[in-house]
Amino acid sequence: MTTPPPPAHPAVPATFRALRMLKDDSGIHHEFQQLTPADLGEGDTLVRVRYSSLNYKDGLAVAGKPGVLRSYPITPGIDLAGEVISCETGEYQPGDGVVLTGWGIGERVDGGYSELARVRAEWLVPLPGGVDARWAMSVGTAGFTAMLAVLALEGGGVTPERGEVLVTGAAGGVGSTAVSLLATAGFTVAASTGRPEEEAYLRSLGASVILPREEVPALKRPLEKERWAGVVDTVGGATLAGAIASTRTHGVVAACGLAGGSDLPTTVFPFILRGVTLAGIDSVTCPAPRRRAAWERLARDLPPRKLGDVTRVRPLDDLPELAEEILAGRVRGRTVIEVSPA
Repeated sequence: MTTPPPPAHPAVPATFRALRMLKDDSGIHHEFQQLTPADLGEGDTLVRVRYSSLNYKDGLAVAGKPGVLRSYPITPGIDLAGEVISCETGEYQPGDGVVLTGWGIGERVDGGYSELARVRAEWLVPLPGGVDARWAMSVGTAGFTAMLAVLALEGGGVTPERGEVLVTGAAGGVGSTAVSLLATAGFTVAASTGRPEEEAYLRSLGASVILPREEVPALKRPLEKERWAGVVDTVGGATLAGAIASTRTHGVVAACGLAGGSDLPTTVFPFILRGVTLAGIDSVTCPAPRRRAAWERLARDLPPRKLGDVTRVRPLDDLPELAEEILAGRVRGRTVIEVSPA
């Protein structure tokens, strides 16, 4: 039997397009540039980026807000998905579909708003079977973070039979995905939000109860009435404190955001009298085995048909306008950025 030839090595383009953030005497600003492969940073794997996504952090970066980008010039975009062009380690073959979130891309090193990216193979995750790069970016860092939080609850022994689970900041990217994932897993979900106009949207995702944003942070006592079997908190601050104080004995609270503040005005009582677990969710340096498990579960529980109504696809050229939209709170669901049309 004749051995089939190896897959053809995709041609590396002589130039490619990227959105670059620059810092000069006029301040921080963006510019679309034509670059060459020599302009790419260090790494052992070259990826043709098909899609990226828009997160709040990306909006800050593209709008020129300080505090996100660590050096200039740099390509923002904290997510990317596409196919491998070449991989020096041999871990991936040309044409393999991959997704990359975290590891400082789009902050410390060049990110996803570029038609080519040079990265480290150990940062990549193979695209699960049955899904594509567009799906991966409709999930993105937000969906990946939500999945890690759900896994933390389940790993701590939280089951649907133990009672309600709370999701704070439920109308946001992480929160809304957590609501959907938890409902799919059979949990009764209470969604806390400051946007009452999103009640129908949250119920369509599977939320059974809608709470006004003010209710949870109003729980000020060290130990409140036990209510939640588990919590996915994207807010932090007084909201996280109130959630901890009202979590049931041996419940789990997954903390994955600080939209409401980085302080935590609580006591040790929930931890030593009720055995509550506070689980921190780190989506940036999450180990590879857990990353792969999370993406496989996402492909199962959050298939493309579930994301169609909450996802919009926009071209790379629209990023400056989209950055202003997300900072103004006018973005719901997921925005996928088409970087390299197939």
